[in-house]
Amino acid sequence: MHLDSCRELKNDLRGRIITAADVSAPYLALGIKADSEDRFRLAVRVREAAPVSDLLARISGDARGEVDVVEVGEIRALSPFSPEEMQKPHRPLVPGCSVGHPDVTAGTLGAFVEVDGAVHVLSNNHVLGNTGEAAIGDMALQPGKADRGRDPADRFGELVAMSELKRDRPNLVDAAVARIDDGVGHDAARYPGGPVTEADPEPGGATAVEKVGRTTGHTRGRITAFEVDGLRISFPGGELVFDDQLEVSGTGGAFSAGGDSGSLIWTDEGRREAVGLLFAGSAFGGPDGTGLTYANPIGLVLETFGARLVAP
Repeated sequence: MHLDSCRELKNDLRGRIITAADVSAPYLALGIKADSEDRFRLAVRVREAAPVSDLLARISGDARGEVDVVEVGEIRALSPFSPEEMQKPHRPLVPGCSVGHPDVTAGTLGAFVEVDGAVHVLSNNHVLGNTGEAAIGDMALQPGKADRGRDPADRFGELVAMSELKRDRPNLVDAAVARIDDGVGHDAARYPGGPVTEADPEPGGATAVEKVGRTTGHTRGRITAFEVDGLRISFPGGELVFDDQLEVSGTGGAFSAGGDSGSLIWTDEGRREAVGLLFAGSAFGGPDGTGLTYANPIGLVLETFGARLVAP
């Protein structure tokens, strides 16, 4: 049908049979679909077709069959910190987005830190440093390879330092920093709720916390243990032991999942302070059985590189 006729029909149907403000009514939305420059159809979007089949038949009759009916299911508002958003390319770089070494699937950009007067990205060794197998100067990608990051097209910087991962004695930190290339911007304020610029040197207690990560987006939880020693963590090539770690349990579901490694964890009560760098998680356990998350205390991480969190 012609565009004016389609518009007229859409407005007529909306007035006769659709009460847009009645959210309890069967979901049905109307629009216009272009088939060519001068031919158009009525676009009908429904959550499920079966419950409104009679109504759809009436609409099709009024449109003389010139309809485009699509089931869309539930339509949700997309958070700017949803997994879908975190896995996309981001320029400027933002906390929580997908990053990785070219030989790693993907992890998370945890924070921006200043080292020797330059801004760097902070994440895990096993994300940016390929579990110690990388060479200083290797490129860092955003997004990571698992999210279609390509080298060198998606390069954002280069690896400048990584913590040693020891096999003969306990570790304290799984971290790495990559210097951001000239011309690649960063947004240090882009955390849910605003910037996180201070670090708690001795986090502990039953503190409410948050994180934003590549796989599960923005989640909340609570520190359920601290100064945890003797943690055996599976890495490529075998198990490593970690001492003095933080344990976090999610609130209303898992706090993290694979790919969230490198996320910054910060307090959710009163003053917003960084407490840890997420690096590992269990498949089950915790109050609701969805698993436990483990993090390096942020003070130890920053001390490793002589770094400080960047203010916006």
